[in-house]
Amino acid sequence: MDETLDEPPTSAVFLDNCHFSQVIFNNVEKFYIPGGDITCYYTLTQHITPRRKDWVGIFRVGWKTTREYYTFMWAPFPSDLSGDSIVQQQIQFRAYYLPKDDEYYQFCYVDEQGVVRGASVPFQFRAETEDDILVVTTQGEVEEIEQQNKDLLKENKELKESCLCLQKQNLGLQEELRLAQEKMKELEGEVCFLQTGNLELRRAQELQAGEMSSAQMNLASIREQNIKLGKENQELQKGLESLRSSCEKLELEGNFLKEENKRLTEQNDCRERELQQFKEHNQEVSSEKEQLESRLKATLDHMDQLQSQVLNQEKEMENLVRMDHDKTEQLEHMKEENRRLRITLTEQHQNHDLAKELEEKNHLFQILQRKKDEIEEKNLSLRQENNELLMRLSESPDYSAWVAVPSAQVPTRSPESSDLLFGNPYNKSLETYGVNVPSVKKCPLCHEVFSDDIGPRQYEEHVRSHILDCPFCDETFQDKQVYDDHVYCHSLE
Repeated sequence: MDETLDEPPTSAVFLDNCHFSQVIFNNVEKFYIPGGDITCYYTLTQHITPRRKDWVGIFRVGWKTTREYYTFMWAPFPSDLSGDSIVQQQIQFRAYYLPKDDEYYQFCYVDEQGVVRGASVPFQFRAETEDDILVVTTQGEVEEIEQQNKDLLKENKELKESCLCLQKQNLGLQEELRLAQEKMKELEGEVCFLQTGNLELRRAQELQAGEMSSAQMNLASIREQNIKLGKENQELQKGLESLRSSCEKLELEGNFLKEENKRLTEQNDCRERELQQFKEHNQEVSSEKEQLESRLKATLDHMDQLQSQVLNQEKEMENLVRMDHDKTEQLEHMKEENRRLRITLTEQHQNHDLAKELEEKNHLFQILQRKKDEIEEKNLSLRQENNELLMRLSESPDYSAWVAVPSAQVPTRSPESSDLLFGNPYNKSLETYGVNVPSVKKCPLCHEVFSDDIGPRQYEEHVRSHILDCPFCDETFQDKQVYDDHVYCHSLE
């Protein structure tokens, strides 16, 4: 605003009550370059008497009252002023107080009572050679995935193509919106020019009213001209109203296009998130498949080793239980992923290729399920065989004598039983342990030493206390942590 602290005198007087022909603005440019001072030239006619509180303001086109000024400067008082003379004046606006946008503005001369006495043609604050630039961005290429997911890759490519189509439609809508906005600005400029023409007509009407006071002889003809001008003014007002209604329609269409653009942008974001989820799911499925294959191979190797290593069955059974638990969780996860894929494919109405993938996954799931059942059957048979062996060992008198041998007299294990934890119980060469068996008993699990006073029944009960039976199945464990994990897996089922 101006450097002075005083506010200019304004009023709520509307456009129809103003007299625009008493001050005429000269040499008004269509465009003013932003960042520089501008000089306003105007002429005071004989129909106005300037006051010291008169001011010149810059108003945005479409203003209703003088309170809507953007900036103002006090009008300089003429030094040489006579009653019938025309005075040329000028005033300079500083660049700091000028508008920074490209809307249409006009100069207005306002007297000390807040009434507009003159208005200029509209102008803008922008360079005359300014051009609008539309930047179009494209989406990058999609990363390659493995050969086993080709069908899903094709689906992803189709989804990306549809996404690119949506982006192109979005850009087209943005371009239409920009053209509509430019057209609306042009219509606003035309409305401003029509307002200027209307102002000029009002000036002519006021000049004719002045001539009426000096020429009463031509009163009848002047009245007829005034009636014609009033009709023309009404016609211009009607045209202005129609233009305003068309501008409102264009604004409504622009708002609708903005909402449509926003909706398409949200849909585009949703599609990109879904594509990212598909990529992550493909990576998870491939990694899970590799893990399942490696675990199946390891399980088969363990099963082959179980046939030759009887006493290591417990540890391998524990590993198999863990692997079965992991496989169950992975199978449940695959079921959940398959259900999500089916829901996603139903929403996108493009489930042809993914249906094949789901069938392959279902087939893989059935194969894994069958392998799991076979492994469980083998585990069950191995558990039964292990229990039978434990029962036979516990009933065998050689086993009681063997476990009573102290650590100092335990012989070196043979190469055939070097891989077993407690040696080969089926080795019949127990005579190598020596004839003199001491009377001290030692637990093979916790290495606790018992005196000869402990009977065989108490000793067997102690050894049996180390073996933990599962309350849900027929499995037995020696490690408490493995036993707790196994019972927890049953609780999850």
